[in-house]
Amino acid sequence: MQINVKIDWTQQLSLLYFLNMKKPLIIQGREVQEKDILQIRGLLSEHPDWNRSRLSVEICKIWNWRRFNGELKDIACREYLRKLEMREFIVLPPRQSTPPGKGRKIPDVNFEKVVIQDDFNLKQDVSICNARDKKADEKLFNCLLKNYHYLSFSRPVGESMKYLIKDFSGAPLGCMLFGSAAWKLQERDDFIGWDQDSREKNLCFLTNNTRFLILPWVKVTNLASFILAKCLKLLNFDWQNRYGHEICLVETFVDRELYHGTCYKAANWLLTGQTKGRGRQDRYTKREASIKDIYLYPLKKNYNQILTQ
Repeated sequence: MQINVKIDWTQQLSLLYFLNMKKPLIIQGREVQEKDILQIRGLLSEHPDWNRSRLSVEICKIWNWRRFNGELKDIACREYLRKLEMREFIVLPPRQSTPPGKGRKIPDVNFEKVVIQDDFNLKQDVSICNARDKKADEKLFNCLLKNYHYLSFSRPVGESMKYLIKDFSGAPLGCMLFGSAAWKLQERDDFIGWDQDSREKNLCFLTNNTRFLILPWVKVTNLASFILAKCLKLLNFDWQNRYGHEICLVETFVDRELYHGTCYKAANWLLTGQTKGRGRQDRYTKREASIKDIYLYPLKKNYNQILTQ
């Protein structure tokens, strides 16, 4: 059955620009192809009553776009569609609700601020929990990162792991968030030694420590490196339990203008280079971000073999 799709001149110009690009366009880990754009336009034309959520779910089913545990990559697909619309390849239905991070506020949570100094037993007094195990813990996790991390916080896209750190009494000490790894990073990719095909296939086996917070009223020597080490021991098991696949390598970026990466060095992370000073969405090689040190931590001894196969 042939689908007739009505395309305005703006979309047509965008499609022509896309067809003449010298490099492939990668969004959410997928190479965008002309047939994909036309298929999405066809679905939009055939089903004008579909909202964005319904469109995303149907595309995931058609493309069999799933996680290792079989779940549809619905959130990643919504972001994929949004970025296609930003490039004027498609026109999506109007939003029915406020998107995460744009007007949908993370609620504040009342909690006890316990001032903690160095008279503190790290091994006995620190507990690390998966924040998603309890709704109250996840709400507190989100609130703490939003209010006390210098980058703030909104809901992560894709696979992620949230750890809430508490003391023996249950008072919060900090948070650690692991999320999607950078799509392309020359220094990291050279360290691994993978080519484009193996990177696209195996990037899911990496994660990025995107947020690390010690609350400002907590002053305990070696606490940060202790938390890093403890979380890394939990990470692979928790990731497999939630997403059905392992993690082989962890990355993080440390802003050189603000921090020295002392806790990562103390926890035996490897400093492998620096970023180029451009943001993740920099399409025109303009400096949009400060230069950051790149640290890597292998979770498996044979990470290189797994990631390059």
